Amino acid sequence: MTSQGQPVPADDDSLLDNVGPALSRLRRRVGSGRGDLTRNIVLNVVGEAAGRITVGGVAEEMGVAQPVASRAVAACIAEGLLRRVASQQDGRSTLLELTDAGEAARRAYATEQRRVFEEITARWDRADRLQFARFLTRYGQDASAWTARGTSRG
Repeated sequence: MTSQGQPVPADDDSLLDNVGPALSRLRRRVGSGRGDLTRNIVLNVVGEAAGRITVGGVAEEMGVAQPVASRAVAACIAEGLLRRVASQQDGRSTLLELTDAGEAARRAYATEQRRVFEEITARWDRADRLQFARFLTRYGQDASAWTARGTSRG
């Protein structure tokens, strides 16, 4: 049974059909508000790119239109979490990088996410919790590689 009293699907096809809705629920339930989630996504995208990403790259990674990413980036810059820097390879291009405050906010959010993960899975066996963490981490890495190959664009 799920926490909402609904049974976990028993057959493989039904279980796999529930992956999308389950991932959507996970995304909606992190952070204290929509702005926190968006800010965290931007900080993670920029942090993972290690100073080699533009606003357009952030939009692509987030799967949103450029104006949406631009507003999110501008909010992070206004909060002192990101800064714009000139590209060393192309002086016409502006890249984004985390400030010290941005890296601290990113770490704080990760700590909060771990706390929530541990609360949600508190009744799980330790081995199940760690295996799920491994699979979730692997899924995220494989999803990034899949996107980089361009397969998400159908």
